Amino acid sequence: MSLNVDGAEEAFTFKGGMLPMTVMELGSADPERIRQQLESKRNQSPAFFQHTPVVLGVEKLDEPHLALERICAVCRDHKLLPVAVRGGADPVRQSAWALGLGWFAPVEEQRARRLTSVEKTPEAAPTEAPAEAPVEPAAAEPPPDMAPVVGARLYRGTVRSGQQVSSADGDLVVIGAVNAGAEVLAAGNIHVYGALRGRALAGIHGDLEAGIFCRELKAELLSVAGNYKRLEDIDPQLLDAPAEVRFYHQQLEIKPLA
Repeated sequence: MSLNVDGAEEAFTFKGGMLPMTVMELGSADPERIRQQLESKRNQSPAFFQHTPVVLGVEKLDEPHLALERICAVCRDHKLLPVAVRGGADPVRQSAWALGLGWFAPVEEQRARRLTSVEKTPEAAPTEAPAEAPVEPAAAEPPPDMAPVVGARLYRGTVRSGQQVSSADGDLVVIGAVNAGAEVLAAGNIHVYGALRGRALAGIHGDLEAGIFCRELKAELLSVAGNYKRLEDIDPQLLDAPAEVRFYHQQLEIKPLA
C-alpha cells in the first residue's frame, strides 16, 4: 500500500510503461478516402477492428490544418480508438489536445533527440551483463555466426509466463525460450536462441532499423517500433522455425532465418 505525506492511501501512482500501439500512418487527409479503405480493411481482418487503440501518424501529410475531428469520427465508426497524434504542425498539435488526444513528436525528431543525448553522454567502460536467471540445461549457446552483440543485455534462462524482461538502451539477447504470456522488450534488436511464444517488442523508442530474431517462431505478438503483427497474422509456413522480423516497405516482414 502506498501512502502520501499525510499518511492517507494514495489514489494513484505514475509508472513508466512500454505498451504496444498500432500507428495508423495517414497518406491522405481526406476522411472519405480513409473511410473507404477502412471498410476494405475491416472486411479483410474483422478481428482487428475490435476497439483497437491507434496513434494517428501524420508526418507524411504536408498540411498545417487537418479535419482531425472528422478523421477520428471515421476511425471510431470502424471501432478504432484514436488515443494520440504523431507529428504535424502546431495547429495539428493544438487540435489534438482540444480533442482530448495526446501528441507525439515526429519519429525523426525523437531519433535526433536520442542521438544528441548519446553524444553528450560520456562513454562508459564496457561491463559484463549480469545473468538474471539460472542457466537451464536445455538453453543452447548461440553458435559463432549468431553471437550476441557486444553491449547487449544478456538474459540466460526461460522467460516465463507473466514475466517481463527489457533492455531500455540497447539489444536484448535471451539464451533460452520466451514462454506464452511472457514479454521481452528492447530499444534495439531482440535475439531469442530458443522458442519465442510470448510477446516481443523491438525498437520500443521508435527505431525502425531494429529487428527480432528467433530459433522457433510461435509469437503471440511481434512489434518493431510500434508496428505489430499478431499470431493469427503470421503465415503458418513461417511458424515453428527460425525466423527474422524487420520493418520493410512500410510493414513488418517476416522471413526464414538463414
